[in-house]
Amino acid sequence: MKRIFRLFVLALVLLMIGMLSMLTAMRLAIHRSETAVPKLVGLGPDEAERLANSNGLILQVESRFYSNEVAEGKIVTQVPAAGTKVRRGWRVRVAESLGPQRATIPNVVGQSRRAAEMNIARRALELGTAATVHVPDSPPDQVVAQSPMAYASATSPKVNLLINAPANEQEFVMPDFTGRQLTDVFDAADAVGMKIVSQPVDAPGSPPSSVVRQSPAPGTRIASGATIHVEVAK
Repeated sequence: MKRIFRLFVLALVLLMIGMLSMLTAMRLAIHRSETAVPKLVGLGPDEAERLANSNGLILQVESRFYSNEVAEGKIVTQVPAAGTKVRRGWRVRVAESLGPQRATIPNVVGQSRRAAEMNIARRALELGTAATVHVPDSPPDQVVAQSPMAYASATSPKVNLLINAPANEQEFVMPDFTGRQLTDVFDAADAVGMKIVSQPVDAPGSPPSSVVRQSPAPGTRIASGATIHVEVAK
């Protein structure tokens, strides 16, 4: 009876050893079949494919779309993300950048200010500076010039307008506010009926609350009541 019991215990021990060996072998096999997904974003498709293949992965370009951050012809997104552990032979799906989307500047010269602003916004462009000047042969509030020029191709630019002002509207030459304190700028603007819109920006080396940039530029002719945009050091 004791002999049978010993044989049973021995068989049980051998079975456990066999199971542990099998589990260890399975873990090693699984570990060898896994790989980390490399970073492909920013690489060209050919380079990305070589890198993926060297890690036992398959590259699949699924889509292409515009991007302001990633240059044309480079990988802009990837799934799975870099560093993810996957099985060898896994497909890494990527998207290729078409670069920034370029827009054609509309021709708004001759339009009213309101119509020009709507035309610019309709094309997902941004309105830049709108300065005024008196042009005798043009109706008031009509756009007499623009920058960039009509039909130019650009990437998300600001469109600056020059608007015709009535003859009796008082005009001023835009002063240079650069380096002046914001409180002084508000006082000067109030004296001639101008409005100031300020935006705080990082400007190392400039005194806090001092103007580092302005729009319209110094020397520009502006009408009373015009809005002046200034960037002020934090």
